[in-house]
Amino acid sequence: MWGSGEPADSYYAVRPECTDVAKSRFKIRAGKTLSARKWQTAFSPEGHLDIGKTLSRIQRGGIHPSIRGEVWEILLSCYDPKSTFDEREQIRQRRRTQYARWKEECCEIFPVVGSGRFITAAVITEDGQPIQHPLVILETNQDKGSALPSEDGNSADSSDAEAIATTSEIIKKLINRGPLDKKVIQWLLTLHQIGLDVVRTDRTLVFYEKQENLSKLWDILAVYAWIDTDVGYCQGMSDLCSPMIMLLEDEADAFWCFERLMRRLMMWALEYDPDLFDMYEESESASNKAEGSKGRAKSLRHYGKFERENMKNGAGNSEAPLPISVFLVASVLKNKSAKLLTEARGLDDVVKILNDMTGNLDAKKACSSAMKLHKKYLKKAKKT
Repeated sequence: MWGSGEPADSYYAVRPECTDVAKSRFKIRAGKTLSARKWQTAFSPEGHLDIGKTLSRIQRGGIHPSIRGEVWEILLSCYDPKSTFDEREQIRQRRRTQYARWKEECCEIFPVVGSGRFITAAVITEDGQPIQHPLVILETNQDKGSALPSEDGNSADSSDAEAIATTSEIIKKLINRGPLDKKVIQWLLTLHQIGLDVVRTDRTLVFYEKQENLSKLWDILAVYAWIDTDVGYCQGMSDLCSPMIMLLEDEADAFWCFERLMRRLMMWALEYDPDLFDMYEESESASNKAEGSKGRAKSLRHYGKFERENMKNGAGNSEAPLPISVFLVASVLKNKSAKLLTEARGLDDVVKILNDMTGNLDAKKACSSAMKLHKKYLKKAKKT
């Protein structure tokens, strides 16, 4: 796919025992790949970036691993390409300060945040009652080399007693806060879920052999879940955040790059959200009365692509329009139909073929195909 050139795998060292890791198809090609030198010359003396020329080179040959962090900050709109070096630095410092404030808020609620450690077991019940899990005692005191308490409940040595005492202080802080509000409870409930995903993220890489890198990933996801209560945390976000941790040395910079990535993904996802019209239904009915058909036409532009097609074709009046997920599945099956028909000899083969798609699915292409199938469906439904 990428032609001849230097493999980029050496920039992301794999643990020696992981022998089944797929090789990257990307190769660094001289004169094609955006190099550090070409990246620097793309800026004017003041710092304005020639984004058109830069994007053209990226599309032809990709980005050299040594500059991917700073390039992605621009591509994800952390900074305006038209801004100057000074303006970007001012924004960077302001954002670092803001991230530090948010992290401090999280630390006041749960002191493990920012401590260089993380948890993979629950510390609170769904009704807001603090709990002491033996695994949390171990995880929150990793730097003391403590072991889990013995089965009879007695400490094996003094380090265990110190571990329990430290963890008890964390639990006491939760208790002393009094009744926890819903936001705090929901956030605390996600922390161990984040931890469970963190320990599974990119575990083939040498980078994540270091505890500090794992805890940095956990901290960023914990802070994000705290400030964005609408999204919170869901499985898979650790995989999206992981490259930011590896590409950007400063934790705050990695956080803001991840935040901009999530913002892009949410805006893109809304384009295909079949339920988006619910957000506008009430205001739309009011505007229709005041503005007639013009109000409705204007609000239609706010719908996602999927729902716009439903509304234009009259499917919005149906009792239960089919969700886009149905068309997504159909588009994937259609794409793999030839392979399924020629290679599948039974259910096990079907499952294997579909499982092989994990991590290799082009989401944008799948959504585009789903929209085409949806349009065909609406045309046939309209005729009947």
